[in-house]
Amino acid sequence: MAGYAHPEVLVDTAWVADHLHDPKVRLVESNEDILLYDQGHIPGAVKIDWVADLNDPVVRDYLDRARFEQLMIARGISNDTTVVFYGDKHNWWATYALWVFKLFGHADARIMNGGRAKWIAEGRQLTREVPTYSPGVYHAPERDDTTIRAFRDQVLVHIRQPGTALVDVRSPQEYSGERTHMPEYPQEGTLRGGHIPTAVSIPWASAVHDDSTFKSADELRALYAGKNVTPDKDVISYCRIGERSSHTWFVLSYLLGYPKVRNYDGSWTEWGNGVGLPIEK
Repeated sequence: MAGYAHPEVLVDTAWVADHLHDPKVRLVESNEDILLYDQGHIPGAVKIDWVADLNDPVVRDYLDRARFEQLMIARGISNDTTVVFYGDKHNWWATYALWVFKLFGHADARIMNGGRAKWIAEGRQLTREVPTYSPGVYHAPERDDTTIRAFRDQVLVHIRQPGTALVDVRSPQEYSGERTHMPEYPQEGTLRGGHIPTAVSIPWASAVHDDSTFKSADELRALYAGKNVTPDKDVISYCRIGERSSHTWFVLSYLLGYPKVRNYDGSWTEWGNGVGLPIEK
């Protein structure tokens, strides 16, 4: 982890194993496959479902302050709890959950480097026992929709200004317009394929090794600087619904220390269906 701008946001599997019974630490598993947790999870870990727990049930938006506080209290998380996220798909959804926690200003949020895949590959313990914790004590501020989140109209301004960078983290086929959606997510299709003007293509998984651990700081700097995505720029990342782009947001913000990075969670499902919005193929 040497060389990362904020190495404290990553913990390895050994650290997690040593803190399984630490009352100040809460492990949170967040997966794309919502059945994985029930099949076996790290002892003591609680589940956070990215759909049911983090999103508003009616409006396309995230839960509000009151519901976030209720979620934290129910999971035994307090303001001073160290929350360690992990999950499937190279920690794709773990970083998404962390991003939502940061919208509400949670101070100590970390990622277990390597996620479920590394924990299992090392033969470490899994359990089906669902833990119970005393209710947490939590007081959240109103959701911060300005610092690390971008909206459609802000992206429209962004692509017309100098000194900015826009990162499309989807697959090359989505970026080119060959696909309007990923085959496994037909419900997230759009009327048009392509990408937002000025966006560069840097697929999100380019930032990790095959074992789901993050690449070195030098490798990551070369990856993004090679596409002119540098720390002096105002950067926005996007994908389909903001989930893969939260992974890139995490890499740029915490591993490389870029000072201004926002995640456009409306992403291509909003942009590709929007009336009058420009696209390129």
